Amino acid sequence: MSERTYRAAIIGTGGIAHAHAKAVLDSGGRTSGASGGPASGGGASGAGASGGRAELVAVADVDAGRAREFAATYGIPHAYADAEELLREERLDIAHLCTPPQQHAPLALACLEAGVTALVEKPPTLSLAEFDTLIEAERRSAGHVATVLQHRFGAGAVRLRRLAQAGELGRPLLATCLTQWYRGDDYYAVPWRGTWESEGGGPTMGHGIHQFDLLLSVLGPWREVTAVAARQSRPVDTEDVSMALVTFESGAAATVVNSVLSPRQTSELRFDFERATVEVEHLYGYTDDDWTVTPAPGHDDVKSRWQPDPGSGSSGHGDWFKAVLDALDQGQAPPVTAADARRTMEFIAALYASAFTGERVRAGQITADSPFARRMDGTGAPWRTT
Repeated sequence: MSERTYRAAIIGTGGIAHAHAKAVLDSGGRTSGASGGPASGGGASGAGASGGRAELVAVADVDAGRAREFAATYGIPHAYADAEELLREERLDIAHLCTPPQQHAPLALACLEAGVTALVEKPPTLSLAEFDTLIEAERRSAGHVATVLQHRFGAGAVRLRRLAQAGELGRPLLATCLTQWYRGDDYYAVPWRGTWESEGGGPTMGHGIHQFDLLLSVLGPWREVTAVAARQSRPVDTEDVSMALVTFESGAAATVVNSVLSPRQTSELRFDFERATVEVEHLYGYTDDDWTVTPAPGHDDVKSRWQPDPGSGSSGHGDWFKAVLDALDQGQAPPVTAADARRTMEFIAALYASAFTGERVRAGQITADSPFARRMDGTGAPWRTT
């Protein structure tokens, strides 16, 4: 196993970039990067802001001032106003892509062409076709592409998958997955939000993806989707609420709700297995304290197998990034791999296809020539007037 220190950069310095910077700096050991004055552009030499297993050596943002400010905050030695210049000038192992969604695919392609592993914030691309382009590029590259779906990596989710796969909980029967958040009109004043062309979709793409990706990681391959989507209130081109009924190869059935209209915000998952109900309720990240296990009659031993860890942290970027480094140390593709993320992206495309055509959509049905492969709104949202 390699014990190397990985050279990392962050592209895009919006709010989520801070979670990425902290994940790098908390990756092991102590922070030993420079601090103080603004970073300067150019050059690939010199130590970066280090967390032990990885170091931040550069940052890029189209707003040069914001890039310099971000670099100064975290002791990052080099700041750029152009991502291509960063990739050309710096010797990198990893690039964290924290830009608006429409830039994810072209930046990930540029990283792969440079042999750099791209860690892409959700949604990884605007369409299934774009994602397949990344898969093809990854096959030709020394780098990898991985999607940031960090809720898979909290202690509770890891434990649940382990118990489920070992058969300790019995067969999965039923599940519910709720992402009921609130985003007011002012949230959509940001130009790239709320359009198919720049965001790829509404809460199905940008909000609920974390919860139902975790659902899919537990229940395995999905079989069929029946869905509805609507624009109820927000001044957007996309949906602001969607609901789906999903069946799985295991025989389990699930409901999925994605909303930005819900004043009492919650993120909930409930799994009903033969031997227990396992639930988690949180908002933007869970700890072990947020999970509950209710044994079925005659299966009280299930609770003793759960063995929670009250000291575990939140299901944030830290555990995910450590899993990325573990995989790279072993010469493997980092999580969430392209194959895993594609199943989630295909699910999203199927949800929109069902909602906009009124038909059930099966896994594998959305082929390359489908309009819902090229755009998530496919044949067009029913509320579109032009």
